[in-house]
Amino acid sequence: MKELQHLNKYFRKYRFKLLVGIIITMVARIFQLVMPSYVKKSIEVVEGYIGNNILKSEAKEMLLEYILIIVGAALLSGFFTFLMRQTIINVSRYIEYDLKNEVFDHYQLLSLNFYKKNRTGDLMNRISEDVNQVRLYGGPAIMYGIQTLTLFVCLVPLMFIKAPVLALYALLPLPILSVLIYQISKIIHKRSTIVQEFLSTLSTFTQESFSGISVIKAYALEPKVNAELNNLALDGKSKSMDLAKVNAWFFPLMILLIGISNIFVIYIGGKQYIDGEIASIGIIAEFILYVNMLTWPVAVVGWVTSIVQRAEASQKRINQFLQEEPNIVSTVKEETPIKGKIEFKNVTFTYEDTNITALNNISFTVNKGQTVAILGKTGSGKSTILDLIARLYDIDSGEILIDDVPIKELNLQSLRQSIGAVPQDAFLFSDTIKNNIKFGKENSTDEEIIAVAKKAVVHENIMGFNKQYETVLGERGITLSGGQKQRVSIARALLKDPQIYLFDDCLSAVDTETEEEILNQLKKESKNKTTLIVSHRVSSAKNADKIIVLENGKLIQEGTHEELNSVEGYYKELYMHQLSEKEK
Repeated sequence: MKELQHLNKYFRKYRFKLLVGIIITMVARIFQLVMPSYVKKSIEVVEGYIGNNILKSEAKEMLLEYILIIVGAALLSGFFTFLMRQTIINVSRYIEYDLKNEVFDHYQLLSLNFYKKNRTGDLMNRISEDVNQVRLYGGPAIMYGIQTLTLFVCLVPLMFIKAPVLALYALLPLPILSVLIYQISKIIHKRSTIVQEFLSTLSTFTQESFSGISVIKAYALEPKVNAELNNLALDGKSKSMDLAKVNAWFFPLMILLIGISNIFVIYIGGKQYIDGEIASIGIIAEFILYVNMLTWPVAVVGWVTSIVQRAEASQKRINQFLQEEPNIVSTVKEETPIKGKIEFKNVTFTYEDTNITALNNISFTVNKGQTVAILGKTGSGKSTILDLIARLYDIDSGEILIDDVPIKELNLQSLRQSIGAVPQDAFLFSDTIKNNIKFGKENSTDEEIIAVAKKAVVHENIMGFNKQYETVLGERGITLSGGQKQRVSIARALLKDPQIYLFDDCLSAVDTETEEEILNQLKKESKNKTTLIVSHRVSSAKNADKIIVLENGKLIQEGTHEELNSVEGYYKELYMHQLSEKEK
């Protein structure tokens, strides 16, 4: 259970509630123990009446008293059982809440490389299904475990005090049961891990299928996807059945062994009564009740064992991600204000997952308030420069300076808060348009939101929707067109009003007329702000203070529009090509 030691901090956090719950559990079980002894006394009263040792009126009075005690003890046991569930089960929900937050917070700290290596479905399964399995350990397993332990601690000595020989025979099957549970538990642990890993695979498949449903429909791949899901389902059924077959042994074995205990009690107890070794037949009835009281706790031993094994397997999977260390960490605790100067000195960067060198010995400077355009062919390293400025990755060699300070010596939160980024693939959340824009500044007013939407030339589109700014977008903003998504993302960045703007080919899905209007607005807004614009269009770059041209990760040209257009090279060739296309 070493993996489950991770939960000890939560048990310490809720120790008072747990302690109260454990005490209540013990009290509930102790009240439950009252019934068998008073059943025995009731039978002895009947025996006394039959043997003419007790008067009829006295027997009735005593029977009524014992029945009231039995009913009262049952009611009190039920009441404390209710309180037990309200404490211990609630603690398991608190632990589930805390653990999900811990996992989610850690997910957010992890670097982009982690998300490239792991699938979304697997991440979701670990924070949902695996955490739920752990919750069962933190609540029901503890609750029933304490119940069972309390009954055994109280009941077994009591049975030996009342009838040692009978108790020995009644409890004889239990050691056999313990050995069987131990052997079966090892198999359950192994098969539970396989089932949990399969659930991650299934979650990944369904998540990707739903996200890419438009592609599936466009290529008429529904039968193929259905066939793949069917194969996955059959595989999952096979794995789950392997686990279910092992679990299925628990209850039959327990019922069998409890049945054997009952036979021993009836046979040995009857023999002892006939031989005069026990005074009353009531002791046999009492022991049958004791044995049957042990039926559920003994059965629960198997169930609890199964829960613990599943929880161990799930917590191990959770711990694998919790033990992942983020590659990008802030080495400075105090805030570091950002003004906007950016300098790359002989920067080289290689992507870890593909081993592709995206930048090779790049050097350039962007002064505070300057607008710099970055052009180049696909795969030349344009987007990588923006990712490195936001410190989404750390470089292999060279140095990146922000305001003449090495980027690693800046507070990471301060750096990213000073940046307004619009990625190439605009990402919008399944929320209202207003809230998607407010993502850049949570405390913004409706007037501010409308103002930036107008600057991003998307206000008129939004007003055309039935619910306007309250329109709820589909997943990943599927409700909007590509150009509308890009403009909403631009509005989000403008609302943040940062020191540094990073625009990554964010106008690729808009027409040239709208592009010109947005660029004019951006020029006004980015005045005195450092701005980097990645683009494939010269029209987005020609008014920049400086243009950088990349090829295969190397800087091949640098200068203004006029300077680069006056010499032969990639920029002039691109400009002439796009100019001729426009004239057509």
